[in-house]
This record gives sequence, C-alpha cells and structure tokens, in this order.
Amino acid sequence: MSAPETGGRRALALAIMALIFTVMLPAAGLALSIFGIILAIRDLRALQAAKQRIGMATGAIVISSVAFVLGLMTTAFQFYFSAELAAYTECRKGAGTVEAQQHCSDQLIRSLEKKLGVTLPPDFPTPA
Repeated sequence: MSAPETGGRRALALAIMALIFTVMLPAAGLALSIFGIILAIRDLRALQAAKQRIGMATGAIVISSVAFVLGLMTTAFQFYFSAELAAYTECRKGAGTVEAQQHCSDQLIRSLEKKLGVTLPPDFPTPA
C-alpha cells in the first residue's frame, strides 16, 4: 500500500510503538523513533503530492520526535550512570531484608551525589 492509501496510519502506528518502547526499552524506542520519523516524512511528502490530508503523518513526526528525545535522554542517562546503576542492581540482588534494600538505595543516592557533585534533597525519590 502506498502512503496516499494508508493516509499516514503506518507512520502513526510506528510512532506510537516507538513511544511505548521508549518507556520500556529506551534503545529500542530510539531506533523505532528514527524509523518512524523517516516513514512519516516519506508519507508526508506522498500525501502532499496527492493533495490529501497530512494530519496523521504530521502527528507521527511529532510523536516520533518526542520518543526520540525521550529515548536519547534516557539512554544517555543510563550510559552516564551505568556504573552506579550496575552497583545498585548487584546490591539489590543480595538484599534480603527491607533494611538491606534501604541501604542499597542510600548507597545509590550517595554515588549519584558524588558523580553529580551536588547534594540531593532529603525527599528525593529513591527506588524502593
């Protein structure tokens, strides 16, 4: 099917999948959002040439762009704090009590503060 026949629905579906994947698997969402932007631009051009409505293709570009930015930020965060997050994961594996889990969360906060060079507020949300 060509873009005028589908009216940008494929691009919109891919954009929504990219947004969902960005929340679950940021790197996969990042890749899907790039494909979504490319497909949406192709559909947008084809729809404009056929003098049809471009609403879905435009929406797909916007949603894919949002998914791309969120995926990029999340992936960058994971790479930057990879050592701290890996240490937290290992600590949580051995934490059998609530007190031990709280110790792991406190240790994560201290390592984030050290890496960032700032003191986080006492009410900063921590993983449970």
